[in-house]
Amino acid sequence: MSIEVISVSKIYKAQRVLKEVSFSANKGSIIGFLGPNGAGKSTMMKILTGFIKPNFGQVFVDGIDVLQNPLEAQKHIGYLPEHNPLYAEMYVREYLEFQAAIFNTDKSQIEISIDRVGLLTEAHKKIHQLSKGYQQRVGIAAAILHNPKVLILDEPTTGLDPNQLVEIRELIKELGKEKTVLFSTHIMQEVEAVCDRVIIIKKGEILVDKKLIELQNSRHQIIEVTFNVSIDKTIFSNLSSLISSRSTLENTWELTFNSEEDMRSKIFDLSKENNIKIIGLNAQNKNLETLFREITS
Repeated sequence: MSIEVISVSKIYKAQRVLKEVSFSANKGSIIGFLGPNGAGKSTMMKILTGFIKPNFGQVFVDGIDVLQNPLEAQKHIGYLPEHNPLYAEMYVREYLEFQAAIFNTDKSQIEISIDRVGLLTEAHKKIHQLSKGYQQRVGIAAAILHNPKVLILDEPTTGLDPNQLVEIRELIKELGKEKTVLFSTHIMQEVEAVCDRVIIIKKGEILVDKKLIELQNSRHQIIEVTFNVSIDKTIFSNLSSLISSRSTLENTWELTFNSEEDMRSKIFDLSKENNIKIIGLNAQNKNLETLFREITS
């Protein structure tokens, strides 16, 4: 098991940031770690890397107890924080030499990492001369210098343009073939394009931990309906298979069902029974973004 987190809790003063979080991951997994701001994602990542300690629970990386042997565990972890800690006045190779010295890594790994992340054409420059995308590549190159088994990336695509997004996405997919990758993002398309598993956390608790294909094959359907008058949500109380209902615009409702049956006919019958008119009725597939919004709102 590359990562094993057992009942981890973290408390800051009176606030419980993580509440008995547990999950595990094997080699070759790319896991999207999702949640709204303040959900506890970065805290969990810092605990995994040994930068902070939990109040309760256990954390293992490649079988090593991170809490008891953080330095030994860090030899197996590559970490890119949300705010990439680069020394802007250093040259790319100079910075990577500095990082290699910290991990006592053979300098031959520098050129290997530069090549892997696609930095060959920019490696002669100072870091401040690079675009945001290439600066992210420098951070990832530093994270993989010591050939870690686990790669933890906190918001690695923040601030990138569409072309840079595609490039970093492909790089993560390539790295995920031989490592365990855990990365957080607010871009659902990134997760759908890269990950094979999704963990959604809210207020320090894991609400979803499933393979991406399971979520994509969900029987949930979303129907958006607009009426000609304002209604109360209690009108939907007798609809079978209804999971949730929420008002999105004036007289417009988003209804989520757990059913293979097309529920639009049921909504039409409901409107006739209550003598109200439907002026808009649309069904949509439930993608990761709508699932995330439903769970975390």
